[in-house]
Amino acid sequence: MSDETESSFVAYGIDDKPPVLTSILLGVQHYLTMVGANVAVPLILAGALGMPESVIPRFVGTFFVVSGIATLAQTTFGNRYPIVQGAPFSMLAPALAVIGVVQASNPTGPAWEAALLQLQGAIVVAALVEVAVGYFGLLGRLRSYISPVIIAPTIALIGLALFNTPQVTSASGNWWLLGLTLLLIVLFSQYLGDASRAFKLFPVLLGVVVAWLVAAALSVSGVYTAGTSGYVDLASVASAPALMPIYPLQWGMPRIETAYVIGMIAGVAASMLESFGDYHAVARLSGVGAPSESRINHGIGMEGIMNVFAGLMGTGGSTSYSENIGAIGLTGVASRYVVQIGAAVMLLVGFVGYFGQLIATIPDPIVGGLYVAMFGQIVAVGLSNLEYVDMNSSRNVFVVGIALFTGLAIPAYMGNVGSAAAFREGMRGIAVLGPVLGARAVADTIYVIGSTGMAVGGLVAFVLDNTIEGTREERGLVEWEQATEDESDFASAFDRFLRD
Repeated sequence: MSDETESSFVAYGIDDKPPVLTSILLGVQHYLTMVGANVAVPLILAGALGMPESVIPRFVGTFFVVSGIATLAQTTFGNRYPIVQGAPFSMLAPALAVIGVVQASNPTGPAWEAALLQLQGAIVVAALVEVAVGYFGLLGRLRSYISPVIIAPTIALIGLALFNTPQVTSASGNWWLLGLTLLLIVLFSQYLGDASRAFKLFPVLLGVVVAWLVAAALSVSGVYTAGTSGYVDLASVASAPALMPIYPLQWGMPRIETAYVIGMIAGVAASMLESFGDYHAVARLSGVGAPSESRINHGIGMEGIMNVFAGLMGTGGSTSYSENIGAIGLTGVASRYVVQIGAAVMLLVGFVGYFGQLIATIPDPIVGGLYVAMFGQIVAVGLSNLEYVDMNSSRNVFVVGIALFTGLAIPAYMGNVGSAAAFREGMRGIAVLGPVLGARAVADTIYVIGSTGMAVGGLVAFVLDNTIEGTREERGLVEWEQATEDESDFASAFDRFLRD
């Protein structure tokens, strides 16, 4: 990509360092885009665990600490892209399955502690597999078989699959607050961006803050009451603990059960596929070439190491976040330094109960409006990869269309099934395939991957694109390789970092 094209939409490139105060605000803005998920995952797990209310703030704080450390590690020693690390939804399904089984077998004991320790052990062992896949270069070697025909629907499905998040779909009774947030973000980023640099750089931060102030004023005046959508519980901030002790093995020594590990490996596999798509998306929005094999391997390997760390800390894992990639598209801020500043802020927030609780008061409709803007950007970024592809080719149209449709339809089917246990029962009902696919580990793996839209669409596109006859020019591989960074580019950048 030419420098002229890059400068047209990237305000701060990957290696740029804005002023410190600007970087702090931009970094916090990056984290605001993923705060809904990074709060939602621990709250979902805490509810499933039956965790006492007094423990939940510390549990949520641990997720922020892990997110901050994982982001610093990834941006410094991993793929070195400006990409935030946080709690993964892709590992949530197997995590909930582990919790359910352990609690069923411990009806009288401290079930939440036993289940959490089993979950930690499963994540640690599964993460070691991810470390091996990354640093042995297994995922990077697949790169020669991956064309824009595969990447486009895979990235698009990251955004399309997220439209069904509760923050977007459960804004009933408060759709106007969601709409207000979205309107403000669109107003600042698209219409007023040229009027003020602040609007251009901080559309998300300004939009969320203004919408939050409106919701808080309505809550204080009694228009919104506790338990209603849009209510801001300011009293919870004052009652939060000032400082929380957070450290490795704080819940106890992880326990390892083979069946749980196998199920969690499926979640890690889905996470790796999502990250692979994320790397391409963030590279494209940052105005740089597609990631090299070395960069992919370093990124996946570091995600594995941070998942081991997340397991030892007692969280639900860590992965690259699609949400902040959308923020890069809206703001043009692709600075690694900015993301690192934001990570340091979130690391501190994890230990301070007041700040963590303040972030948790952002109502779901506001987060939903934020998500509409972010996820829409990701879909568009994915489809933009088709510029390399001959879309007059019926072959390519077929592959992209089938990948997108199956990536939406199969997860919807899995959602209707209800759970991994129900899916296993269904597989046992098939006389011929039951003895094979009815095996718990295989069925759980199919269920988890089948529940992940971009994993389904990516796998379908991968198989079709590599088995249906097509020329390299037709598939976009010739232009794609020209736009890909050289292996030496990543190595040289990393060597310069180590010297500096």
